[in-house]
Amino acid sequence: MWIERLARDIGALGQAENTTLERALDQMSRAAAIGVPGCSAALVVVWSEVEGPDGSARHVVTDYGASHDDLSLAFEHQYTTDQGPTVEAVREMTRVSVGDVLREPHRWPRYTSMAVQCGDRSSLTLPSLLLGDGAGDDRVVTFGVHSGRADAFDERVVAPLTALLAEHAAAALHAVGRRADVARETAHMRRAMSARTFIDQAKGIIMHARGCDADAAFAALREVAQRNRKRVVDVARDLVMENTAGDESRA
Repeated sequence: MWIERLARDIGALGQAENTTLERALDQMSRAAAIGVPGCSAALVVVWSEVEGPDGSARHVVTDYGASHDDLSLAFEHQYTTDQGPTVEAVREMTRVSVGDVLREPHRWPRYTSMAVQCGDRSSLTLPSLLLGDGAGDDRVVTFGVHSGRADAFDERVVAPLTALLAEHAAAALHAVGRRADVARETAHMRRAMSARTFIDQAKGIIMHARGCDADAAFAALREVAQRNRKRVVDVARDLVMENTAGDESRA
């Protein structure tokens, strides 16, 4: 069945190596636009909840993927005017269906004209919580299927299937985020290990040149760093590179 295949494809995006959040969102939206019956464009948005100056909570866009440029333009108009199916879905945390925007011109008066221009006559948008590792993770994914035709979707059929796709998208995006976190931690550890290596090598050079102990060598590095307003690791790296270059020239 098409829904099983599409759900599987969307879920697999979370397992693909080197997949970024931006790439996963773009691929999900394109897959939905091609695979969902009646759909001519799709929009997947990741939102984060933040506290406004007045203490009220609101959702801001973290990233999004749209299968077509026109739908990107329509969504950015929604976000700017705070009117439209996608912003309503995340604000109310409920499914938002549109049979024909032209039949409901007073529903979102600042969005109707842009929707028609961008070919967003009918749509179905569902929010889904993005799984997190702690209580402070308040991200939401909205998954929307759109069409340039009125009444393009049989809500009784498409709504539960789109809800399933939204859940698979949320799980896949969580996996992508976890892998990105691991990659950042690994890069941070590499940088820390590299810094430690340079500092230890620089201390060895100073100890050999001055006949001092490790503490005195580190104090000398720190003094040069403070005097030149540089980080200790940068001073250490410069010293090691200069010493290495000198050895190579003598060789």
